[in-house]
Amino acid sequence: MTSYSPEQTIRKTNTLDDFWMPFTANRQYKAKPRLLERAEGMYFTSDDGRKILDGTAGLWCCNAGHGRREITEAVSKQIAKLDFAPTFQMGHPLPFELASRLAEIAPAGLNKIFFTNSGSESADTALKIALAYQRAIGQSSRTRLIGRELGYHGVGFGGISVGGMVNNRRAFPLQLPGVDHLPHTLDIARNAFSVGLPEFGVEKADELERLVTLHGAENIAAVIVEPMSGSAGVILPPVGYLQRLREITRKHGILLIFDEVITGFGRVGNAFAAQRWGVTPDIITTAKGLTNGAIPMGAVFVDERIHDAFMQGPDGIELFHGYTYSGHPVACAAALASLDIYQQEGLFSKAIELESYWQQALFSLRELPNVLDIRATGLVGAVQLAANSRGPGQRGYQVFEQCFYNDLMVRVTGDTIAMSPPLIVEKHHIDSLIDKLADAIRQAH
Repeated sequence: MTSYSPEQTIRKTNTLDDFWMPFTANRQYKAKPRLLERAEGMYFTSDDGRKILDGTAGLWCCNAGHGRREITEAVSKQIAKLDFAPTFQMGHPLPFELASRLAEIAPAGLNKIFFTNSGSESADTALKIALAYQRAIGQSSRTRLIGRELGYHGVGFGGISVGGMVNNRRAFPLQLPGVDHLPHTLDIARNAFSVGLPEFGVEKADELERLVTLHGAENIAAVIVEPMSGSAGVILPPVGYLQRLREITRKHGILLIFDEVITGFGRVGNAFAAQRWGVTPDIITTAKGLTNGAIPMGAVFVDERIHDAFMQGPDGIELFHGYTYSGHPVACAAALASLDIYQQEGLFSKAIELESYWQQALFSLRELPNVLDIRATGLVGAVQLAANSRGPGQRGYQVFEQCFYNDLMVRVTGDTIAMSPPLIVEKHHIDSLIDKLADAIRQAH
């Protein structure tokens, strides 16, 4: 019989050692941890009792701010009533209700909703629907997918394959075959410090025509892009760029997918960027703000003509795809409560109402040392810094860390500082955010 010593069986429950943290320099973090213990409204509270202004809506997701009583109560009631029910060949009322509510705020025609649990799952779901749709309408040769450089579509193998984040692709070189990429639209030489959407770069959409010529339209299933590339550092679409992509994809029978995991639910104004910028794709992927970050959940909005193409032929499973937790009752309750808050408080228009003030505040930083560019739209923005002598990303991380000790949380991507405050933000919060960020930029070296 094997015996165990007390040292083997008794473990400390508060150690930092056992959690393998995602997208984190684990050794660096655990040597100097940053812990958040509570949150309410616009603020986190750190483990040492400091109030940290949330400049990132958590991780682009807490659009209505933190600690919303309405969501807490909805989740509590639902988990007591029905904690789980399957949606494979069964159902419960909430995903049907939620799908109807989402269809009401979606761009016209995108009224068929497939539920997932994350943005990564939403991206992979959208790609699978696109491929299956082309097959369903007799276009089975359309298997090629086109993404974009610097794009981020989650961490599934489909999302990494169409994504254009270099480190993600290098780390997992086994990816889907038959994928190409459009060039990114970041053009600091011509568009630095643009107010709103940049003027130059619409011609980069015409690269899609080159790919059509190279591969043949009959072999291309879909193009997937973020209307605004958030994770790459808030890269905005040039004026007319999204419209041009829509024209080319429609001309060649290629589906257009917008990844709105970040831009969905009010971030740039309106419910979706598709509405703000007047371009309706065939599929939209969402997550994050869907439940205000309270419960993991995603949703894929699909044009009804795509859905209807599957509803032909003999009865049976039309799409061999799904997740155990698709339409989870507790997640649905959180999403319904979040939609109520967004609509009752007019948060989908808040980004437009405060956009001018937000932009002016951010652009006040342009004369600070090492600031190369500032990009902003709606209630999202970024400050791009010059790399220092220690290499790319070092100055950005220094600013990010100093912001935290200045009681401000921001996002860092390389040497770009990104911000996306909750949509409940007020002007005095913006003033405080800018002051703290400016101080951190001045201290960086």
